[in-house]
Amino acid sequence: MQLKNDLILRAAKGESTERTPVWLMRQAGRILPEYRDIREKLSGFKELATTPQLAAEVTLQPVDILGVDAAIIFSDILVVPEAMGLPYEMAEAKGPWFPKKITTLADIDQLRVAQAELELDYVYEAIKITKEELNGRVPLIGFAGAPWTIFAYMVEGQGSKTFSNAKKMLYSDPVMSHRLLEKITGVTIAYLKKQIEAGADMLQLFDSWAGILSPAQYQEFSLKYISQICDALPEVPVTVFAKGAFFARKELGLLNCQTIGLDWNMGIAESRTIIGNNKTLQGNLDPCVLYTSFGEVKKHTESMLKEFGSHRHIANLGHGVYPDTDKDKVKCFVDTVKEFRF
Repeated sequence: MQLKNDLILRAAKGESTERTPVWLMRQAGRILPEYRDIREKLSGFKELATTPQLAAEVTLQPVDILGVDAAIIFSDILVVPEAMGLPYEMAEAKGPWFPKKITTLADIDQLRVAQAELELDYVYEAIKITKEELNGRVPLIGFAGAPWTIFAYMVEGQGSKTFSNAKKMLYSDPVMSHRLLEKITGVTIAYLKKQIEAGADMLQLFDSWAGILSPAQYQEFSLKYISQICDALPEVPVTVFAKGAFFARKELGLLNCQTIGLDWNMGIAESRTIIGNNKTLQGNLDPCVLYTSFGEVKKHTESMLKEFGSHRHIANLGHGVYPDTDKDKVKCFVDTVKEFRF
């Protein structure tokens, strides 16, 4: 099906665009009353994420309400360890946690790897439904967590400020660590290929905990596996968003992907110099700007756009939109980008 709006795909490929495309990480979620209405009728996040028709419905909401240039399938990065045999729970105030976590080589050996991606049929079905209902209006983004970030949750068992247990494993048993990372990487590649088959036009890899590793550890335990994933997915444009990995921007720029996501701590001009001109940059407004007045949102957004310039930029925040953000401020950000011309 011919896309009516392919701005984001052209921007990712380095082709000329009439204006800068825009979408937001976590755009489908609690900022929208329509999303909250659906959630209130369900047992929790996981019921929504695993019910394809409902996941498709909330995926479409930001396209209809905010006017963004891409939809991103409603799911979670932790569906991958669950498919491997390590289920997670999602507590409303606590966030994700694993009743069982990885502590030994035996735990790793017990993980499901062969055809683990077949456990995630509900995601592919949600993609198919979303694509049909989008009817070519905008592209659909699929995604997964980077292997290090998935490893961190599987070993730690929950979110953490330091992920000290996960990092301890990297130092104390690198062989075992690589064994787990290799398994996660294989499943992630198969999972993302299935997303493409289902209709995803573009993919994003989230390395949410990149910034807690040292540069040397990041090179060995994260970039190596991200590179394998990028190399395995030539069919569609791929974005790598490595939160906090300001120290690895040169290496990120060498990946076989089209777009590098910047968080708000990464200077725009400096990042362009380090990464080079052969990658599209995505980002990177501080989400907290959206707590200010409409005038300030517009001012900061225009300033960001001017600094990125007219070539190879996809407008976004420097992280996911925070759940208590006024949706009208988010709409102001989106509209400002769409109205801006160089």
